Amino acid sequence: MNPTDPIPPHRHPDKAPNFGLIIIGDEILSGKRTDKHLPKVIDLLKARGLSLAYADYVGDDPDRITAALRRAFASGDVVFSTGGIGATPDDHTRQCAARALGSGLVLHPQARVLIEQRMRDVALEQGKPYDPSQADNLHRLNMGVFPQGAEIIPNPYNKIPGFSCGAVHFVPGFPVMAWPMIEWVLDTHYASFFARDTWLERSVIVFGAMEATLTPLMESIERDFAGIKVFSLPSVDHPEYGRHIELGVKGAPDAVSAAFPALRDGLLAFQVQLGPEMVRS
Repeated sequence: MNPTDPIPPHRHPDKAPNFGLIIIGDEILSGKRTDKHLPKVIDLLKARGLSLAYADYVGDDPDRITAALRRAFASGDVVFSTGGIGATPDDHTRQCAARALGSGLVLHPQARVLIEQRMRDVALEQGKPYDPSQADNLHRLNMGVFPQGAEIIPNPYNKIPGFSCGAVHFVPGFPVMAWPMIEWVLDTHYASFFARDTWLERSVIVFGAMEATLTPLMESIERDFAGIKVFSLPSVDHPEYGRHIELGVKGAPDAVSAAFPALRDGLLAFQVQLGPEMVRS
């Protein structure tokens, strides 16, 4: 794989890629912090007519991080990795990315310039002279040590960049930095795949039915309507509807317009009670 190529390998260039997310950090798995990246990335993709295919949570274990990144690099998917790209002892992501690629680590020249600019800014804010040879300033340059061939992701919050290795994109764990960086990657590299206003969901609340009973109907709808996905969301204690199933179809608006009436007509054969209908785009 070419680590500077933002277009995923193993995929037709006109077909939108799968998007994945890796969330790294012991603090998430221990419950010290609540993950906010998953719902936000779903929203960022949805706003562009895209969707998230999967998400992985990984603690600060170098072997597990390396294994997760090897899968990401081999997948041909666009994957965002959040967390662990700092320069403290519990930050392993940069080193693990290099291991996963079989690559060396080098100080990226652009990253060096940006980090030095940030250090100058901080010194000015504190009213102190900037000394590039100071030990802690030299240590901060480690935040710009990336796998060989990586490209930087600009960080509008504090200038400390993330980096991309092909279609795997690495951003900090802090949402205030990570989210605009992910948006920049999407808008810079994947705008040709945006499909705003081309995805629709229609569903209906179904009372008095079991999923197993409705499965043949779901299968027939997917078989008869190309590109349609049927979804079934059962609930046993909904505050408004109580025990029910939200049954629906999603896909291109024209396909949904044809498939949803067929789904409703099919439900009539089961003599179930139908509740409100919902539309989401």
